[in-house]
Amino acid sequence: MKHTGISTAKHLKRATAVGAVAIAAFSLSPSVASAMPTDGPGGDPGATVVGGTKAEQGEFPFMVRLSMGCGGSLLTKDIVLTAAHCVDGSGPDTSITATGGVVDLEDSNAQTAKSTEVVQAPGYDGTGKDWALIKLDKPIDQPTLPIAKDASFNKGEFTIAGWGADKEGGEQQRYLLKAQVPFVDDATCKTAYSNLVEDEELCAGKMDTGGVDTCQGDSGGPMFRKDDAGELVQVGIVSWGDGCARPGKPGVYTEVSTFAKDIQAAADKLGG
Repeated sequence: MKHTGISTAKHLKRATAVGAVAIAAFSLSPSVASAMPTDGPGGDPGATVVGGTKAEQGEFPFMVRLSMGCGGSLLTKDIVLTAAHCVDGSGPDTSITATGGVVDLEDSNAQTAKSTEVVQAPGYDGTGKDWALIKLDKPIDQPTLPIAKDASFNKGEFTIAGWGADKEGGEQQRYLLKAQVPFVDDATCKTAYSNLVEDEELCAGKMDTGGVDTCQGDSGGPMFRKDDAGELVQVGIVSWGDGCARPGKPGVYTEVSTFAKDIQAAADKLGG
């Protein structure tokens, strides 16, 4: 679903329409959602990074753009980690195209692969548990992004990236954008979102000023940082938020470490 900027469309999932991936994910009311364009099983495209700058070619080679309008990351070369709200249940699915290896979605060097099977988080009902895996019919030959196995790195400064809107209600982007967002603790985040699922969701953004965030089309994309060895590790999945980059309204991300064992077990079953 695409965030519209309408004040009544609260807590939107950050998926979007064809053309670019936005970083934040928002859930629309049925009346708004029915009017939004769809592309793929979830019909819930994403947004772009607000307050971001262009990423360099090869800077984040694990980034993937999905044809339903969401983002994702390469968990393995032939399995994409994305958001549960970007897909429509589990099972065989050949409708999704994954594009990787480029920052420019129109680059002739882009690598593409088709989905063969989808695993949506067991028990996903629209609240929390916002993760999914997409098995590809062939590898995308790019480096992968490891996931955090515990909560050690769920703090500090995070990097977000996506092809989603660069402002609330804005257009999807041709070029991958990136930005830095600070951790927001659960107690502070709950002042913005009383429905935060504390054990399953992680918040990040500039509470005082806003201005930097994921947005429509970024749903499913990774939030990541460096580990103690200086290697990138994924700590979050773009999930939802209220608008894009509003003061006092941080982005909400799936807390990857909470689901690391489940994600790995599902990947193993897919042959990851």
